[in-house]
Amino acid sequence: MAGKRRGRIETALFEDDGRVPNSRLPVVIHRGAVEPDPDDPARAFERKFAENDWRGSWRWSIFTFHHYHSTSHEVLGIAIGKAVLRLGGRKGRDFKVAAGDVIVLPAGTGHKRIESSPGFLVVGAYPEGRDRDLIKPYATSVAVHDAALSRIAAVPLPEYDPVQGKKGAVPR
Repeated sequence: MAGKRRGRIETALFEDDGRVPNSRLPVVIHRGAVEPDPDDPARAFERKFAENDWRGSWRWSIFTFHHYHSTSHEVLGIAIGKAVLRLGGRKGRDFKVAAGDVIVLPAGTGHKRIESSPGFLVVGAYPEGRDRDLIKPYATSVAVHDAALSRIAAVPLPEYDPVQGKKGAVPR
């Protein structure tokens, strides 16, 4: 992991585009935040997230279609490889991510994978292990977007940043 990236925090806000609600809360990207375990690269992320009460973890990739979750925030830890992610929906921005990076997505934030290296592996989790839905905004009606707004507004702020705990960058 690149030393100059380690510990750097980026934030980004995205507007509601009428299909992807996004959030009033910022996306938080912790660059080089977790050193992947050489024997099991995902394990360090699972431990870090669990110690900060982000549970229900999974290992996989990121869908290549725009989607968002209206019932939970989500954390994505890049365990292996690198990728370009589009955050914020079609009118959003592209972000390059690499092993060690952690992306915290507030409920309603659109995201998709545009490209990735071979073997790209992500660990995802949710505050307090919350249940989540999956909404494909450009494959559903505007009514789905409108109904999601109240669910997003009802999602509580996480008690802990998934990387830094109580004193972290994630708004509480």
